Amino acid sequence: MGYFVTVESGVKLNVEDLNPEGTKTIVFLHGWPLSHKQFEYQFDVLPFMGYRCIGIDWRGFGKSDKPVSGYTFDRLADDIRAVVDELQLDNFTLVGHSTGGAIAIRYMSRHNSYGVSNLVLIDAAAPIGFSAETAARFLNQALNDRPKMMQEVTDNFFFQYITSSFSEWFFQLGLQAAGWSTSAIIITLRDEQLYADLKKVHVPTLIVHGVHDKVIPFAQAQELNQQIKNSQLVPFHYSGHGPFWEEREKFNQLLREFIG
Repeated sequence: MGYFVTVESGVKLNVEDLNPEGTKTIVFLHGWPLSHKQFEYQFDVLPFMGYRCIGIDWRGFGKSDKPVSGYTFDRLADDIRAVVDELQLDNFTLVGHSTGGAIAIRYMSRHNSYGVSNLVLIDAAAPIGFSAETAARFLNQALNDRPKMMQEVTDNFFFQYITSSFSEWFFQLGLQAAGWSTSAIIITLRDEQLYADLKKVHVPTLIVHGVHDKVIPFAQAQELNQQIKNSQLVPFHYSGHGPFWEEREKFNQLLREFIG
């Protein structure tokens, strides 16, 4: 089931809601500059095991509206709260990948973990995101040759081999975003930090991170594990930045075990 949820005047988010009758709910937040479709290999499986799976395209990405403003972690977290309120969600597991992990952490801090029973962080861009050097390179590409930027993202994302067909599919996911939202998130990842937020995460937290991640170093997952109480870190030894795809069977099983 797909529909749009209004999060503020003139801005609607695209929401995919699979198996609304499921007994346990999982809300997925994608990474930059992709969409909820990056979790295809979770949505193919988990709803048929009784889980309600909700994928949200952030503003500016996927099929959501693409306003020129609102790309701070605060606003993005508020957008998620608006969806949670609209769908009357409670006792759900919040899963965030990369920048989606940063948004999830800000949601936990800013909205006092509202409705969330468990948190899963996948190669989260936290407590920091891009270095000034990386941000400058991506920003220059985003503003002048966005397909080149997306090709670099694709090339650095995976540790395991991907086919040319899969690469093209992944590449096109990133180009669904607007150029201005793609650029705005680069600046947010450069300028915002989440150190203060980590102390406000109190629910059981699973940290998943590919040891070969070239985008967000594995050391950042170790730091999250140290700073977030009641957290556990599970390294994925055959993954880069996308363990939900590269080791999807292991990831899906781990997620099910963690949710219980």
